Parts: sequence; C-alpha cells; structure tokens
Amino acid sequence: MKPTLLAASLSALLLPVLTHAADAAVPPQQYAKVLAGDWRAPQNSARDRYRHPQQTLQFFGLKADQKLIEITPGGGWYSEILAPLLKDHGQYIAALQAPSSGEYFQKSADSLKQKFSADPARYAKARFVEFDPKAPVLGQSGSADAVLTFRNVHNWVLADTAPAMFQAFFNVLKPGGVLGVVDHRAKDGASLEDIKHSGYLTTAYVVKLATDAGFVLDGQSEINANPQDTKDYTQGVWTLPPALKLGDVDKAKYLAIGESDRMTLRFVKPAK
Repeated sequence: MKPTLLAASLSALLLPVLTHAADAAVPPQQYAKVLAGDWRAPQNSARDRYRHPQQTLQFFGLKADQKLIEITPGGGWYSEILAPLLKDHGQYIAALQAPSSGEYFQKSADSLKQKFSADPARYAKARFVEFDPKAPVLGQSGSADAVLTFRNVHNWVLADTAPAMFQAFFNVLKPGGVLGVVDHRAKDGASLEDIKHSGYLTTAYVVKLATDAGFVLDGQSEINANPQDTKDYTQGVWTLPPALKLGDVDKAKYLAIGESDRMTLRFVKPAK
C-alpha cells in the first residue's frame, strides 16, 4: 500500500475513536441545564458560588460515558449534579459507609436512597455500594473510570482509615483512571494533631496518602480556594458555613468569610 493510502486508512480508523473521546466531554449547555434543575434543593444551589461544581468537574475531566463512584456523598449535594449528567451514557455509583458503622450512617444511607427512589427521572440508573471503612471494597478491581470525594478525607484521618480508603480507590479504578479530591486546606506545616483538631489538611499530607497508594499527582487547581479563610478558629473548620458550629455568635463574620479554603487535586492511576 502506498504511504498516502496507508496514512488515509489509519486516519479513517482513528477518527471515530478521537471523535468519540471528544464527544464524551460534558458540553457547557448540559452543565447549565443540570445546575439550573428544579430537582436541586435550593440550599444546595445556593452553595454553587463556594463549591464551583462545573469548574471542579471539568478539572477532574468528567466524561458523560464514565463509570464514576462518589465516596460518601452525604445528603447528595453532588449526586444531584452527577447522576443526571451520567444517566444517559454513563453510570453514577454512590459509595456509602455501611450502616452498621453507626446510626448517622444508617440515616444518611436511608435518606439518600429515598431521594433517589422519589425521582426516577434523575436517579433510576444510579447505584449504591456499601463499604466497611476499615477494609473497604468499592467494586470489582479495575472497573471504574473515576472516583471523586468531596470534604471527606479529614474524617478518615480522624478515624485512622485514610490509607485503607485510598488503597480502595486505587484498586477499583482502571489503569489511567482519575481520583479527584476536594478538602479543607491547612496552612503548610500543620501537624497531624492540628489536622485532627481543625479539620484542615495539608496538601502534602493528602498527596502522600494518594501516592503511597500508587497514584500519581496529575494536577492541582485553585478553583475552590478562599484566601479570606484564616484557618485559626477555636472550633476548627466547622466554625464556617455550612456548619456554623458557633450558631449566632459572630455569624455575620463567618458568613462574610464564606466556606473553607479548599485544595482541589487530580490523581491518576498509572496505565502500567
């Protein structure tokens, strides 16, 4: 075969693959439609200015055809966005800590399941997986395209289960799969005791958890940064919204600061 014909043949074979990869990216108009969805709780939509969901998911490389696992989604803040974005071509899976872990986790799981069953138009294809945080298994090895976790790592550090969780993320992801992490960011040099008391984690600590599990750091973003967060509150990060642990004490001050300064990290499981 002549070189020109060979090149043309290869281009014809590669074009569908490249086109599919490009088409899999969630278009901006789809984000706009979902973020404006009337199924989203008003108090959740009000937090978009702090959590920057579209920019965060774009940074993590969300594709419409991914099999994606969100770890401990709580009340379903990101579920309201991710499940509708993935329902046509992908798969959204909510990973829930086993209800046997305590009453809080039982109530959380029941609430999210009720939320999904009440709205099949958005959540009919969504699935659940339960895990034991001390020996977590999130699915078949190498079966997921992406694992995302939002403001959870500090809880696992408090419970001394963080290394096991990161290893579970690595195990369930395909080679080349993405781990996206958002969490409260401590000042550089904060000690482990500082972390456990305040809820703020150093970026270096989270990176070490991930790289110890086998991941490679692939990117960092300031999408969820908040330079007004001084990180020196007696009640830790829970002083700020949405927790507002001090109630009405200096409430206006903490509302003016807004939600915490957060790291946004993208890790990749090596292809080989």
